[in-house]
Amino acid sequence: QVQLVESGGGLVRPGGRLRLSCEAKGSGSTTYHMGWYRQTPGNQREWVANITVGGVTDYAVSVRGRFSISRDTARNTAYLQMSSLKPEDTAVYYCNNLQTSWAWGQGTQVTVSP
Repeated sequence: QVQLVESGGGLVRPGGRLRLSCEAKGSGSTTYHMGWYRQTPGNQREWVANITVGGVTDYAVSVRGRFSISRDTARNTAYLQMSSLKPEDTAVYYCNNLQTSWAWGQGTQVTVSP
C-alpha cells in the first residue's frame, strides 16, 4: 500500500511562489504517472497537473504557464512549483497517481491572500 505525504503549503501573497512536495512511500510508485489535484470547501477535487513516467507533463488551463510539475524517481517524490499565485489558487493540494487509485494523503493547504 502506498502512503502519500504532501508538504510545502503555506500562506503567500498574490504573485508569490511555493513549491509543494509529495512523497509516495511504498514499492512500485516510480512506475506510475503522477498527478496533483486541489480541492476547495464545498467543491470536488480537481486535477491540476500530471507527469508521466517518461516525464511528459500536462496542466489544467487555469495553471498553465504558472505551475510546473516534476518528479524525482529516486526519491519517489513529485513536486509542484507554483508561481504567480492568485487568490483562486487557494485550496488544499493533493497528489496521487493519475488513476487516483491510492488512498489520499492529508494534503497541504495553500492560501493566497494579501
